[in-house]
Amino acid sequence: MIWLITIITFTVSAAIVMYVWYLYMGESTQQVVRGRIEQLRAAQNWTGIAADLKLVRDEMFSSIPMLHRLMAQSPGTTLLQNYLNQAGMKTKPAKIVLSSILLAVATYLIVGRFLPFFLAAAAGIVACAIPVGVVAWKRRARLNLFEERFPDALDTLGRAVRAGHAFTSAMQMVAQESLEPVKEEFSITYEEQNYGIPVQDALEHFAERVPSFDVRFLVTALIVQKESGGNLAEILDQLARVIRERFRIQRDVRTKTAMGRLTAGILILLPLAMLAMMEVVNPEYESVLFHDIYGPMILGSAFLLQLVGGLILWRIVTIEV
Repeated sequence: MIWLITIITFTVSAAIVMYVWYLYMGESTQQVVRGRIEQLRAAQNWTGIAADLKLVRDEMFSSIPMLHRLMAQSPGTTLLQNYLNQAGMKTKPAKIVLSSILLAVATYLIVGRFLPFFLAAAAGIVACAIPVGVVAWKRRARLNLFEERFPDALDTLGRAVRAGHAFTSAMQMVAQESLEPVKEEFSITYEEQNYGIPVQDALEHFAERVPSFDVRFLVTALIVQKESGGNLAEILDQLARVIRERFRIQRDVRTKTAMGRLTAGILILLPLAMLAMMEVVNPEYESVLFHDIYGPMILGSAFLLQLVGGLILWRIVTIEV
């Protein structure tokens, strides 16, 4: 038992030191980058050369070279970086990983003082997933906001094309007049083709950055129209109409499945609520689950079954449109 406590203490101390060092080094690196950007802006004012930095991407997984090399060799780092970009977060993947490890170990040490090892380990695993869950939540919120404002961008694009502007000029107008996050994504696409990337490749990069069926429909329609011809303004108007109709149907479905989602939420939370209520009303009744040798095994099995059942219930009441 002593060696286990020693290992956990060393891990927590190392994680805290690395996290503080990462914050300090990250801030120093940001100051250096900020100074270089100011120098570029000063050079731009003197030479008149456009130096828009939106295309300059930070490929470093960490500001610390050692952590960057370690993260570069780890599977899933690129996926985490893509999720951070899609969430609109400037945080580096190493910070998310270190935060997850720190939360997991701290939760295990705190919960382990009151609950058995199995439950403390389960609590640590749940705490480890919190930073990634926050990234996933922000990513989903940003993508939902993008899909909500995307039809308006298509209307602007269609009106610009109908007025006689070239497609690239129309895309620049969308990048200037739209709201975030549509503005940012169209700006990046416009800048890519403006710096020499073929329009088709820039559109494909657009579809890779924004994993949305609506964007894929737009990119496919534009590529087909470029190869076979057709009325581009009419295509954009029809696509905007289809997207708005899909949103209307989706709202109707959510309204009609509201009772099912409420029932699923009650069924998922009911066992936990009953366990907490019995702990307050009659602690001796459920104390066997925490003190008996088979108690932690039963609680762990119940937790896993509850998790599987909750996922199945939520999958049933979630209808994709």
